[in-house]
Amino acid sequence: MICGIGLDIVERDRMLQKIADQRFVARILVPEEQKIFNQLSPKRKTEFLAGRFSAKEAYAKAKGTGIGASLSFQDICIIDDPAGKPVLTSRLDHGEYTHVSITHTRESAAAVVVIESLSGQSAY
Repeated sequence: MICGIGLDIVERDRMLQKIADQRFVARILVPEEQKIFNQLSPKRKTEFLAGRFSAKEAYAKAKGTGIGASLSFQDICIIDDPAGKPVLTSRLDHGEYTHVSITHTRESAAAVVVIESLSGQSAY
């Protein structure tokens, strides 16, 4: 049963301006994501940060909480599986499977998240 859908888009220029701000990067990316981020070329860093930012915002929308008191960027981790598919995990997962898709253009990054209850019951 689908219990949440979220969509977000972010301008890559916005992330390009923030890429050198280590405090901002550390606020958005968890340590596992930061390790990957630090190994990327400058162009890929912008794509990676924008994509993760957008996917985490989309997840917060799908959960219905937004980013704030009950959910932070640090509560969400997105790491690619061996085939390159992004896999999202969160401390708010309660018997759910989260589907995530991230895409990029020259100007923007976007993500869609679908939360599926594995028990057939809504988590809300």
